[in-house]
Amino acid sequence: AKAKIMETAEVDDQKKEVNDGDQTSEKGEEQTAETVSALATEPTTEETVSALATEPTTEETVSALATEPTTEETVSEQSRIRDLCQDMFSKTAEYLKGELSSTSDEYRLLERLNKLTIAKYADMSTLATNLTGAMSDLNDKYKTLEPYLGQVEQLEKSVSALEQAAYRLDAYSKRLEAKFKQLEKK
Repeated sequence: AKAKIMETAEVDDQKKEVNDGDQTSEKGEEQTAETVSALATEPTTEETVSALATEPTTEETVSALATEPTTEETVSEQSRIRDLCQDMFSKTAEYLKGELSSTSDEYRLLERLNKLTIAKYADMSTLATNLTGAMSDLNDKYKTLEPYLGQVEQLEKSVSALEQAAYRLDAYSKRLEAKFKQLEKK
């Protein structure tokens, strides 16, 4: 009866591995297919328990058989759990390294952008300072030239007045000449 329960437990474990997709066989797909077909013909745990219920057994034997795992199963399960934990921790560490690496790269990019922005603003500040200085120089030059510009304007008005006087004088001289020619003819 103990051997039958052990056999049934092993079959159940194999069925769980097949159902969970955790079948790790070195022989490949052939062994998986053979295992599945063998598992289909093996009795399930429920069938074995019901068969054992009809056999005369003591409570101590049943409880001892139900709670006592074999050392081989315990060692293989502990090994499997250890491997899964190591795999989980290594993948978690890899994920965190990737996240930290991408965050670090983003900060480096921001730092470069900030440095470029600082350089650009420094250039713009220098340009603005130079423009302010040039505007100040131009304003100073205009102020020094302003009296001369006033004189130029007065000179222009005088030239215009002189030009008008020259036109009137020319017109008067033409009339005078015409009168003179008229008097000469008479």
